[in-house]
Amino acid sequence: MRVRVPWKATAVLILSALALSAQDVQGWARRLERRGVTVSAGLWDAATGKALERHHDDLALVPASTTKALTTYALLKTLKPDFTLETEVWGDLKDGVVQGDLVFKGGGDPLLTSERIWMLAQALRKQGIQRVTGNIRLDQSAFDGQREPQGWENTSEDTLPPVLPLSVNFNRDEDGRMVKDPERQSREIIGKLLQETGIAIEGGPGGSGAPRKLLSWTSPPLRYLVMDINKWSNNFMIEMLVRGFGAGSWPRGVKRIQEFYRSSFNLGPEDVWITDGSGLSKDNLLSARTLAIILRGAFHDFEVGPEFVSSLKIIGGEPWKLRVKDANLTRRVRVKTGHLDRVTSLCGYLQTMDGQVRVFAIILNGPAHDEDVWEQVSRWAN
Repeated sequence: MRVRVPWKATAVLILSALALSAQDVQGWARRLERRGVTVSAGLWDAATGKALERHHDDLALVPASTTKALTTYALLKTLKPDFTLETEVWGDLKDGVVQGDLVFKGGGDPLLTSERIWMLAQALRKQGIQRVTGNIRLDQSAFDGQREPQGWENTSEDTLPPVLPLSVNFNRDEDGRMVKDPERQSREIIGKLLQETGIAIEGGPGGSGAPRKLLSWTSPPLRYLVMDINKWSNNFMIEMLVRGFGAGSWPRGVKRIQEFYRSSFNLGPEDVWITDGSGLSKDNLLSARTLAIILRGAFHDFEVGPEFVSSLKIIGGEPWKLRVKDANLTRRVRVKTGHLDRVTSLCGYLQTMDGQVRVFAIILNGPAHDEDVWEQVSRWAN
């Protein structure tokens, strides 16, 4: 038998469910606060921007790597997804012989790996280069002399290698360790791959002729670089791009990002308080609300939004296995994660069981764990 529920009773049930949902997020936050965790969190409807649930969503906290969501979107929107960077090769080439040094001028390509250097060497060989009478020389003039971003006083020394405009293999060795002399490693890798290609490096004195540009080697498009940055949370790559965004200067790059959000989103420097691009600095301060405003704007940005959204990690999707216990989240959550000492953060998009898309952001400062974040995300999604 079908039971008819009066509309007033239905309304009461709906309001009770909403109250319970709100109580859930407040209860979740209060439990964390009793453990000494500071919370900034919220859930918004992606279509309308309406706040559905929130707790201190305007409280600015240390965001860790969720900062990358902010910086990568600004780069995509400003530079466009097809933007590339150039590594130039210069030399005095005569009859297949480079007289003097072969100069590699860095242009800030953050993905200059051994594999791509090998392809570059093949391109030089096809141009008829047979030998170099001098040495391999690097031109690092595209960036200024600053060694690290501001606000890194409390950051581990082993967190980020030197960010140079010509950096091979992220300035790390085969075991992933930072190298003490990254320029030496870059020269050695380039020289080895050139010689394996059949170009002899003789190591003699520099030439006296006027070098000319022999080749421009193009980086992958920005959309691919951003995908690597956000899916793998690659600190080196985003700091390289932010520094290049500022014409070789970290402060100028950060300021350009802040100016973009001021002009495009009416978010002032007090809302986008960052000193680097990766989120490694504990001087960075963002609120859940600021992250949500940017994420929703990106979601509705026809020009670059698809590239940005697809750059986020897909829970239960390629190539990451589902780490949270709720299998219902498989391919319904796209996120940027963030972790530092006493910082756990997560922001992105989720799809509810009835197909609605939500924007969410959670920043926890204090003794929190991933399980604390996913408890609330699972509740929102299910």
